[in-house]
Amino acid sequence: MTNYVDGGEAVLEAFRSLGVDYVMASPGSEWGAVWEAFARQKVRNSPGPAYLSCAHETLAVNLAIGYTAITGRMQAVMLHTGVGLLQGSMGIDGAQRSGTPMLIVSGEALTYGDRQGFDPGAQWQANLSVVGGPHRLVEPLIKWSNQASSTETLYQQLVSAGEMAQRIPTGPTYLSVPIETQLNEWTPPANMRDAPPASKPHAPIGEIEKLAGMLLDAKNPVIITEGAGREPEGYVALVALAECFALPVIEGNQSSYTSFPRDHELHQGIGQRAILDEADLILTIRCRAPWYPPSDKPTRATVVAIDETPFRPHMVHHASHADMFLEGDAVATLELLAVALRAAGIDDGAVEERRSRWSTAHDRLQEADHSAVADVAANRPIHPIALSAALSAALPDNAIYVDETITHRGVLLRHLGQRRPQSYFRPAGGLGQGLGVALGAKLAAPNRPVVAIIGDGSFMYNPVTQSLALSRHEGLPILIVVFNNTGYLAMKKEHQAFYPDGVSSQNEIFYGHQITDLAYEELVAPFGGFGRQVEDPADLPEALGEAMTAIEDGRIAILNVMVDP
Repeated sequence: MTNYVDGGEAVLEAFRSLGVDYVMASPGSEWGAVWEAFARQKVRNSPGPAYLSCAHETLAVNLAIGYTAITGRMQAVMLHTGVGLLQGSMGIDGAQRSGTPMLIVSGEALTYGDRQGFDPGAQWQANLSVVGGPHRLVEPLIKWSNQASSTETLYQQLVSAGEMAQRIPTGPTYLSVPIETQLNEWTPPANMRDAPPASKPHAPIGEIEKLAGMLLDAKNPVIITEGAGREPEGYVALVALAECFALPVIEGNQSSYTSFPRDHELHQGIGQRAILDEADLILTIRCRAPWYPPSDKPTRATVVAIDETPFRPHMVHHASHADMFLEGDAVATLELLAVALRAAGIDDGAVEERRSRWSTAHDRLQEADHSAVADVAANRPIHPIALSAALSAALPDNAIYVDETITHRGVLLRHLGQRRPQSYFRPAGGLGQGLGVALGAKLAAPNRPVVAIIGDGSFMYNPVTQSLALSRHEGLPILIVVFNNTGYLAMKKEHQAFYPDGVSSQNEIFYGHQITDLAYEELVAPFGGFGRQVEDPADLPEALGEAMTAIEDGRIAILNVMVDP
């Protein structure tokens, strides 16, 4: 037994300096020194992050994504050497694609039992070692990765990695911490400090004023955004700018966040390519793909991109075709643009004429949406539009929706009630992340109902058992709504698109569509949850009411809703 402070304390002290609330961990045998530091923290009642044990690595990473999405605060993820990184790689890739800052650590062994008096375990030589180090495995998926060089540098390397994760472009960073480095004696440096918050540089004032002049001269300006509402301040800033100048706002088909109130008179729906084609000035705000195909830029408009990272490192094909870039903190840029417009002198008459025009257009959209709901209200199987409308009616205004559907994504964007900031999130990257992100959001916002909306195909990719267990053990009740169309519909549609007259279409043989169907509602029984299958649209209000009662009582709930493919 050691009687000195070791590298495990250096790791925990770095998390404290970074202001980490939680260490989301999928345990690995190399972390004894850190667990000892956590035990000291508990016994001494010292301040520091909470340790949250998960039974799956992707779940641990996605918890951090969901928590940061709500709070804006970076968290730490602790995994098991290279195998843990591989298991968590889907979430790590999602964090990179969404620009979610997080600090990821995993361990390794350096001596493989050949150091006299120290036995890390035979598994390290036989099964767990990674040629070149575990950091090689995540280099393509991460902003920065390395191995801790020594116990003496461990604390500062972790703090620097965490600070780097929060700088533009934000994203995950990684440090491999060998067992031997953790177990060595550590002397805390004299210059330990709390890491300062990341600065948020905005676009140059001159460029913002230039854009204000362009807006004043434009006859038909339009905003399209995918992520202005990534944080509440962005949502508020966009509403203020739009109202200041009566700018119509379109949300993109690839939106991952709620960015504008759906019932606002200036909201002009999802996609709405016809409006973009008529515009003479388009502001794209945090857009990865404002139109598709990417080469099909609206020909009449000057395009101005407002974004922290208009060219994202993870994207292969960048085709915004912007004529002007305002790079820097998008929230600050939107706020300063509104100030510049007011200072330049707004033509109130022109603004009111534009407001009246777009208010009328908004009313037409709302009427069309209401008609679409009425047209399918009695359909059986239940139409996805009717299910989205039923969710909107049953859930309170402060509900948080985490969307992991594929073929129904457009329906949800159009018909799901998103009535306030941070009411909608969509995980980035591959499938299997929705439940973890939803649980992370619930951890961050325990007083708000959280709904994971997920297709039956997407559901099968998630670590379901581990997520349900965590929900129960940590008191994180969420509602899971399965849009069940009994197959991988996206696969079938693509097959039919490529071979409309093929053998498969002629004989209704679609191999990619097949799925192992389950009674998903029964999966919650071992975890004390509520489950129900719903086939009749008339039963939706009652089923949703029962599910809401369950999560209010602290129990997880699954509604398995049979929907029209």
